[in-house]
Amino acid sequence: MTGLTGSAGSAASAGSPGNRIVVVGASAAGLAAVVALRKGGYDGTLTLVGDEPHAPYDRPPLSKQILSGAWSPEQLPLRSPADLDALGLDLRLGAAATGLDTAERTVRLADGATLTYDGLIVATGVRPRRLPGEGAHVLRTRDDALALRERLGPGRRLVVVGAGFLGAEAAAVARGLGARVTLLEPAPVPLAHAVGEAVGRVLSRAHLEHGVDLRCGVTVTEVTEDGVRLADGELVEADEVLVAIGSLPNTEWLAGSGVTVDDGVVCDEYCAAAPGVYAAGDVARWYNPLFGTSMRIEHRTNAAEQGMAAARNLLAPAARKPFAPVPYFWSDQYDMRIQAFGHLRGHDEVAVVDGDLAEGRFVAAYRTGERVSGTLAVGMPPKAIHGWRRAIVDGVRWGEAVAAREAA
Repeated sequence: MTGLTGSAGSAASAGSPGNRIVVVGASAAGLAAVVALRKGGYDGTLTLVGDEPHAPYDRPPLSKQILSGAWSPEQLPLRSPADLDALGLDLRLGAAATGLDTAERTVRLADGATLTYDGLIVATGVRPRRLPGEGAHVLRTRDDALALRERLGPGRRLVVVGAGFLGAEAAAVARGLGARVTLLEPAPVPLAHAVGEAVGRVLSRAHLEHGVDLRCGVTVTEVTEDGVRLADGELVEADEVLVAIGSLPNTEWLAGSGVTVDDGVVCDEYCAAAPGVYAAGDVARWYNPLFGTSMRIEHRTNAAEQGMAAARNLLAPAARKPFAPVPYFWSDQYDMRIQAFGHLRGHDEVAVVDGDLAEGRFVAAYRTGERVSGTLAVGMPPKAIHGWRRAIVDGVRWGEAVAAREAA
C-alpha cells in the first residue's frame, strides 16, 4: 500500500471510497491511532469501531479512582465530545467486529454492516479470563467497575481470585472501603514470575499489613452462590467475588482472515500484521528490536505509543520505523507507588540497587542475558530509576551498570 495521507497531492480526496482507514477498537490504542492519522495529514474517511457503547475512555482508573468512588464515570473519557467531533470520525460504537476479509479488504460488524478499507489498524484489546460458575465480577470495562463498586462497603466480604497487579489494586481499594478481603493466588509468591520472589514478597507484605487474608498456593476451581470452591474442596465464603486471573486477546473475529494469531495479533517490528493491516495495544504481539524478542504488553502507556506508531507506519510505509519502546507501567496499592521500566519477565537475575527491601522503599534492576533489561521502584522518586531506564535504552551490559553504580 502506498501512502494514505489524503492531503493535497494525494491520489484520493477526502471521503473517497478508495481512501478509507478503519480502526477496530475504540480503546486508548485506537484513539491514539486516529489522532495520529489526522495529525499526520490524513483527511480521508476514518472509521473508528468500538464494541462498547461508550466513547474511548481510560482504563487504569477503573481499579483505582472509579472503584474507590473518588472519580465519577464522567471523568473517564479520553477526549471531550467536542474534541472527538473535531476528528471527523465515522464513529461506530456498540458494534463489535465479527470478521475480516483481507483479500476483499472488508470488516464485518455485529450490526450487519460491512466496512471497506485501504488501511486497517486492529486495536481490539483483551477480555478477562473467567472461572466456571456464575455471579463473579471481572474488572475490564467502565460498567464492570461501577457494578463492583455498588457492592462494596464496610463489612462486605470480597474474595479476589488472582494477586496480580489488577487483583492487588482492587484488594487495596476494597480494604480502603472497609470490606473484608481474601486474596487467593495459585503461585507460592504473587508476581514472582514477573518481578522476582524477593520483590514479590515485599508487595505481598503490604496486603498482610493492611488486613487482607492473603492465601498463596491455592487453586480456585469454580465460583458458587456462596463464594469460591478450592481444588481441595474447601468453600471460601464471600458476598462478592472478583476474578482477576489474566486476559485473553480479542482475536476470534480474525479467524480465517489470513492474519496470524498466536496469543495476540502477530506483528513485525513495524506493528504490521498483513498487507495494509497493523495492530496496536493489548492485542498486538510484535517484535521489539530493543530487546530482541516478541512481546505483548497490557499497559496503558504502551497502548497509546503503539497506536501512534502503527498509524505513522500505515500512513508512510516507505519511511516507517520500528516500534522499539522501553515498556513502562505503574501501580498504586495503599500508599505504595510501584513503577517499572523494561521487560522484566524471563529475567535471569534481580538485584536491589538502591534503598532497602525491608523498608519497602527500593529500586531493583533486572538482568536478562548479559544486559540490563528492566528496573522497578517502590516508594522512590521517579529520578531514582531514570539512570537504569537509560541503561536499558543503551543496551548497557550488566557488569558495567553494576560497576558504575558501585563507583557512584
